Amino acid sequence: MTESLSIEPAELAQISQQLEGESPTRRIEWAAERFPEQVVMSSSFGAQAAVSLHQVNQVIPGIPVILTDTGYLFPETYEFIEELKNRLDLNLKIFRNPLSPEEQEAKFGKLWEQGIKGIEHYNQMNKVEPMSRALDDLGASAWLAGLRRQQSSTRAELPVVVSQRGRIKIHPIVDWTDKDVFEHLRKFNLPYHPLWEKGYVSIGDWHTSRQLTDGMSEEDTRFFGLKRECGLHEDVDFAI
Repeated sequence: MTESLSIEPAELAQISQQLEGESPTRRIEWAAERFPEQVVMSSSFGAQAAVSLHQVNQVIPGIPVILTDTGYLFPETYEFIEELKNRLDLNLKIFRNPLSPEEQEAKFGKLWEQGIKGIEHYNQMNKVEPMSRALDDLGASAWLAGLRRQQSSTRAELPVVVSQRGRIKIHPIVDWTDKDVFEHLRKFNLPYHPLWEKGYVSIGDWHTSRQLTDGMSEEDTRFFGLKRECGLHEDVDFAI
């Protein structure tokens, strides 16, 4: 039995409540202490990704950073990945679906144009399955993710720590505001994603990410407003 599976709901509730009042650094330190050699980090290299990548690598240098590459990321995202990889000396681990984008389209068509079921099928193939494989291959019992409550209604009640698919997931900056993020980026001279200045506040694949315009919420800019999450942060076992 892995360490993550040995944490009972009552203990996890206590841990999450204790970490609620702690700093991001202390939350990362707890993960490193509780899961030595078994903790990884995920990143989509979105608009504000540099914050979590910087913080975690300050505490756990060389931590495996998982990117699930759909093959449909913006060119600017691939450039941003290279910039942060070199600048922060990231131990980047890239996982993809075995089928190339061309093979997927030949077999299933453009899934993102096939309503909510098509989008969920696409996300399962290109996000959920590669991430599950990454966590298995890297022997991860816990993973750190940069989700924040302010980002969307689906994340508004997100705890610091949850159990998801048999592993522990920690959200070090879950309670940070946009102002906190901006101040950290400025303090350490870290960049936003290059598409940020063009009005992209939530950045995923080019075919399902839209610029924020008048009358839209941040949630409306992803997946045509049909859903907010890509599947990586759903199916929680239990949360506090």
